[in-house]
Amino acid sequence: MNRCDRAVVWMEDKESVLGSFFQEFGVASVQIQSPFSKGLRATHQSDRFLETLGEPTRESVSERTVQVPPHLLERGKDSLDALRVFQEPSLVLVHPGSGSVHKRLEPRRMASLIERLWQEGMYPLILEGPADQDAVGQALRFMSRPPLVLRDLDLSQLAGVFPQVALYIGHDSGVTHLAALLGVRTIAIFGPTDQHRWGPYGRHVSIVRGLPCGCESWETIKSCVEKPCLHVPVEKILEASRLTSRGTDNTRPHNSTETALSLATPQ
Repeated sequence: MNRCDRAVVWMEDKESVLGSFFQEFGVASVQIQSPFSKGLRATHQSDRFLETLGEPTRESVSERTVQVPPHLLERGKDSLDALRVFQEPSLVLVHPGSGSVHKRLEPRRMASLIERLWQEGMYPLILEGPADQDAVGQALRFMSRPPLVLRDLDLSQLAGVFPQVALYIGHDSGVTHLAALLGVRTIAIFGPTDQHRWGPYGRHVSIVRGLPCGCESWETIKSCVEKPCLHVPVEKILEASRLTSRGTDNTRPHNSTETALSLATPQ
């Protein structure tokens, strides 16, 4: 610790316990502030992290994506080759899971979306993470033509897969943010969470959602059975997919719902 020049702690320290700890080790610069602090002015969560450091927010800097190194691209290709998916130009990676069941499309709607992708001439491939077995299994039960499932990947392998797909469709999740960070054309499906705070950045990103969420707390969200905020019409997701695949995007650095507005009547 005494070799550190600067310490950054993204949490509260009301009693200055952490601050005193770093000072004892002689750390010259100590920055302690929670990114959830009410004193921050930025809206997007990543901008709030930057604000705690006094750094420029995304709105004042150019967008950048991360390039995947060749050895990870090769690992990703090997993962696709193992499923006999070879250089498919219309490959769409679909992630039915999320960190919470309350942020996911209902299984029947997800299944309908995937089957419509087939009909649109695309090649859907399902991504199943370690906690996605239930979400994937439920969606597969409603499909007459189930796609292949890509599973058991670590994040490095997944990073290698992303540049080899034409489009990614997922919910409010870390995987969706990874896809956007790597420059993959991304459709992010949002429901109860605020896309203006938690949505991925990028002109290659389109965010779709249902009706505005009226729940006042996460406890209310968990008890909401209907979840109209996740009643996203399949046709609207497909519309966003077509626009995104053609390279159509918004003029704002952080897309909202402008490419695929929600409808009052779910499909």
